[in-house]
Amino acid sequence: MADLSTTFAGIKSPNPFWLASAPPTDKAYNVVRAYKEGWGGVVWKTLGEDGPPVVNVSGPRYGAIHSQDRRVYGFNNIELITDRPLAVNLQEIKQVKRDWPDRALVVSLMVPCTEESWKAILPVVEETGCDGIELNFGCPHGMSERGMGSAVGQVPEYVEMVTRWCKQHSRMPVIVKLTPNVSDIRKPAEAAMRGGADAVSLINTINSLMGVDIDTMMPLPSTGGYATHGGYCGAAVKPISLNMVSEIARTPATRNLSISGIGGIETWRDAVEYIALGAGNVQVCTAAMVYGFRVVKEMITGLSDYMDAKCYRSIEDMRGLAVPKMTDWQYLNLDYVAKAKINQDLCIQCGRCHISCEDTSHQAISSEKDGVRHFEVREEDCVGCNLCVLVCPVENCITLESKPEGSIDIRTGYEVKGHRTWLEHPNNPGATNPKPPAGKYVGAQHVEKHADFCSEPAE
Repeated sequence: MADLSTTFAGIKSPNPFWLASAPPTDKAYNVVRAYKEGWGGVVWKTLGEDGPPVVNVSGPRYGAIHSQDRRVYGFNNIELITDRPLAVNLQEIKQVKRDWPDRALVVSLMVPCTEESWKAILPVVEETGCDGIELNFGCPHGMSERGMGSAVGQVPEYVEMVTRWCKQHSRMPVIVKLTPNVSDIRKPAEAAMRGGADAVSLINTINSLMGVDIDTMMPLPSTGGYATHGGYCGAAVKPISLNMVSEIARTPATRNLSISGIGGIETWRDAVEYIALGAGNVQVCTAAMVYGFRVVKEMITGLSDYMDAKCYRSIEDMRGLAVPKMTDWQYLNLDYVAKAKINQDLCIQCGRCHISCEDTSHQAISSEKDGVRHFEVREEDCVGCNLCVLVCPVENCITLESKPEGSIDIRTGYEVKGHRTWLEHPNNPGATNPKPPAGKYVGAQHVEKHADFCSEPAE
């Protein structure tokens, strides 16, 4: 049976599923309920410095975008850091860690960007016996206007500076939570490394506005007649987060940095994707808020069954396996050729593939045959763009098939062979090793080696 336990930034937990710093981790009551359901760890909702409590709005703090079946796939919040007294939080953290020593308990922190502020809060947090701290450099609203949150995370020099303070004044592992509201996620990640961070977590929420009520012209969600930008999360942000995680994992300067993946994780499959792109664990928030803490049970069972089926004995066995397959566009094989094919036995004659291709793509799908409604791909026009596969409502009805080496691409009329990137292509004025084509552009099959991870039986 697969071992789901992890050691992340020196912090041990029975499985890779942690609750992210957010309302679900605001107090001992929530955290204990989460542990009982099986969560491997939590990041306690962000603590601030001692003093007057933070004031949240007493009105709508959340907004959502729903699918047609009312599934929440985009979520927005204007929640601030904890509004509970620091002493109360610290007392509860200490007790919870004593009662649940086998679970990870990390404390999120956000204080003014001065060394004295960080020096003051670090020892009292460390005294609780928590496993580590997460520096909240990502919150895009409310606190950022006060010079904290993403206001720090967007400046690599500040990220490095505060991280170094925390490493100097504390023995706890330091995880730096990165904001996605930057042009290049690698820069703050590199800064965190220079400051001595043990790990990074990403992404925090994306700056967003959920919409406008077009009857009242009120932006949403509104509080007392006004609205403000908030943080966007949920399933809709997963592709953005996956890209940023992969950027850090495959960049030489940061590829050895431990990563906690956050963003749109609702199932064990989502977790596997993050782990395959280099994450050592994952953090969940929106799924827990929508479905409750018990969602982790299916995550644990599903991940365990998947790992057994694939003969992965541990999380480390599969961590980062997808990273070598990520590259920049300029290194893609421009000689690769694929064509769409419609399975006539599965086709329901809806015509969506034809309309999308005819109106917006390459006019490569016919709509009738012998005077009868019939949809078929014309290979001589198909460029393998995949649009028809994505719009088809029947799974696996339309597939892309690679053209084998030695075959003829009837769109170009040339044999499928060779492997060229943009750096070698003759259309590139700066090509380093151009290979002149015999007329039009020549395609080739891209051969991908696949390792058999079940070559040896799992113990």
